[in-house]
Amino acid sequence: MKLLMIEDNKSVSEMMQMFFQKEGWDVSFAYDGIEAVDMFNEDPDSWDMITLDLNLPKKDGMEVAKEIRAKSKTVPIIMLTARDSDSDQVLGFEMGADDYVTKPFSPITLVARIKALQRRAHTEQQVAEEDQKATQDDYQVATTHFKLNTNTREAYLDGKLIPDLTPKEFELLKTLAQKPRQVFSREQLLELVWDYEYYGDERTVDAHVKKLRQKIERVGPQVIQTVWGVGYKFDDSEVDSK
Repeated sequence: MKLLMIEDNKSVSEMMQMFFQKEGWDVSFAYDGIEAVDMFNEDPDSWDMITLDLNLPKKDGMEVAKEIRAKSKTVPIIMLTARDSDSDQVLGFEMGADDYVTKPFSPITLVARIKALQRRAHTEQQVAEEDQKATQDDYQVATTHFKLNTNTREAYLDGKLIPDLTPKEFELLKTLAQKPRQVFSREQLLELVWDYEYYGDERTVDAHVKKLRQKIERVGPQVIQTVWGVGYKFDDSEVDSK
């Protein structure tokens, strides 16, 4: 795996380099935002993973994430930051990050999160390749009011396209919609969508659900329901299609 670690603290980079080398990964380091964008743009398709500190000199990490996403929609990005608020998480996910690790963090935990995200990205690529064999009109998930096509990565509510779904929002929606009215705990969704068992923070799920709901509400009624004290479910049984 070829990994780019964007981190202005050289002590953190040096510490992580030992762990990355133990895994046999090919790692490069960028120490400010401008250097990071330049290194990524040299060969955008060559990178398999990005870890991105949000508090960077010269160019903020949010802007770096935005520029990386402009070049690559699929390269996995893990945010590393001392910021610890829901608004920062939501903003980071809006800029295209796939996961979020709050400093200080355990090197072992970060390595585990990278492996989990790598496995998930590999699985999604395999699914996408298999879906190329299907026709554009096939819907892998379909209910009374909802349809989802994994080939085109599109989802519709009463025939209206749910706009601008990120890869993780799409996978979250697919996971819930495949089993209508089944309640999923946050821990289950972390494992199914992010592919790790409880290394993650439940707020990762909440932040993605919040953004997903906002996009669903642009086209119709809300179909992602909160089951208080438990988790979330997909339920379009009471949707009025008039």
